[in-house]
Amino acid sequence: MLNSRRKFLTSICSVAAYSLSLATGLAHASLENVQWLNKSFSLSPYDETIEHLFKGAKLIDNHNKIKFERLPHVAENGAIVPIKIISSFKNVTKIYIFVEKNPHPLSAEFNLSPSVAAEVSARLRMAKTSAVTVIVEADGKFYRKTKKVKVAIGGCGG
Repeated sequence: MLNSRRKFLTSICSVAAYSLSLATGLAHASLENVQWLNKSFSLSPYDETIEHLFKGAKLIDNHNKIKFERLPHVAENGAIVPIKIISSFKNVTKIYIFVEKNPHPLSAEFNLSPSVAAEVSARLRMAKTSAVTVIVEADGKFYRKTKKVKVAIGGCGG
């Protein structure tokens, strides 16, 4: 039993917020999204992850319009490897970051508005020395750049 107005109002607001989140789909992800997340971030080899995400699309190696910043040649600690990506392509819609030898090769995926500057940063966990690959989607094409990073101390459980 509700003993005060404050408890009554709190309960009504809670029920209303929960109902609204259920009605708009915010409380749970659709089954398709869950399956996509499960497959994209699953324990699979690098090549299988690339094939799943890009389904045979041509990946263009372009070293001029994708720039790595803060990504060291030698990472002292694989648990926190900083990376900043700047792309000068127009109409960038997605930026993917992969660490080839990690148990989960896809480390990050950024969805961008084509009207904003394509600049993202993250901190990666790297299990061991590996290639870090960035794929930028711009105007329906995929551009790739890779850099090898040596890890001194393991970050993914090592």
